[in-house]
Amino acid sequence: MKKLGKIIKAKALNVLENELIEIGNLVNEQKLPIVIKPLVNGIDIACWAEGNRNFIEEKLFQNGAILLRGFNITTASEFERFGLAICSELFNENGEHSRNSVSGNVYTPVFYPADRKLLWHNENSFNYRWPKKILFGCRQPAQQGGETPIVNSRQVFQRINSKIREKFIEKKVMYVRNYGNRLGLNWETVFKTKNREEFEAICKQNFVNFEWKNDGTLRTISVRPAVAKHPQTGEISWFNQAQHWHPACLDSQTRESFLSSFSQENLPRNCYYGDGTTIEDSVMAEICEIYQELEVTFPWQQGDILLLDNLLTAHARNPFIGERQLLVAMGDMTSFADINN
Repeated sequence: MKKLGKIIKAKALNVLENELIEIGNLVNEQKLPIVIKPLVNGIDIACWAEGNRNFIEEKLFQNGAILLRGFNITTASEFERFGLAICSELFNENGEHSRNSVSGNVYTPVFYPADRKLLWHNENSFNYRWPKKILFGCRQPAQQGGETPIVNSRQVFQRINSKIREKFIEKKVMYVRNYGNRLGLNWETVFKTKNREEFEAICKQNFVNFEWKNDGTLRTISVRPAVAKHPQTGEISWFNQAQHWHPACLDSQTRESFLSSFSQENLPRNCYYGDGTTIEDSVMAEICEIYQELEVTFPWQQGDILLLDNLLTAHARNPFIGERQLLVAMGDMTSFADINN
């Protein structure tokens, strides 16, 4: 047990460590997310988390998401300290998405138009490697909207029609990315090199196929599982980003613009079944409907921290008005090989 002098700033209280917090739910018996609040003022959340890491892991495996409310963490340094207390490492690469570094291993959320919803996804599940934990910290809620809806990925798997589910399990998902069309990050930024030989070595290491097209632009092709078995709980989750890549899931304005500018094979992003055949629009509509029905949404409060098990819980972002400041960190990197062994 950590000394209370380290857990309570500028206060020495004669209280057991397990009496420092209370556990509850946002709504009735809803377990997504479970809510942890302090019972006393001045708790050093990073120090408390370090001493209670097994407890936090247990609650995260059970519920998939933990909302820590009332600890008033608004600075990047405090947020990073908490992340390092519950993760063996924090992921310090931007990867595929446009975002800015705030400090150290802390980033802004992905840049996405404020007037559109960023659909549900398990972070980086289109990659060979991805974080097991995602952390969000609220420095400033939006004036209106801007919530981070979350969805139980185990329930998504259970709700999907068995024929659709089995087809995805058998064939997997093929993600196709076209670089060089002036949309999104260029390949040099994503792969952090301008050297083609280094790029090709990175692709080989991460099981990414690629082709240099006649006009000098690049296409990458990756086939990944559509589901994943959690290494600790043994549960199966719907774990992919098809709804982020399939053109049927784009808002109508963006979809019409893309399809009028690009052929299907040259869209900035697209996805197929793993054998290259088309994923039907109706299938994607059915999957998105399930996510919509299952999503849990709550308004951010300044100082909130939301901790997700990336395998068990998908997240999204609602449209918003006004300035919205969130901190993001990703930890405990793993791969499909790690969870399949």
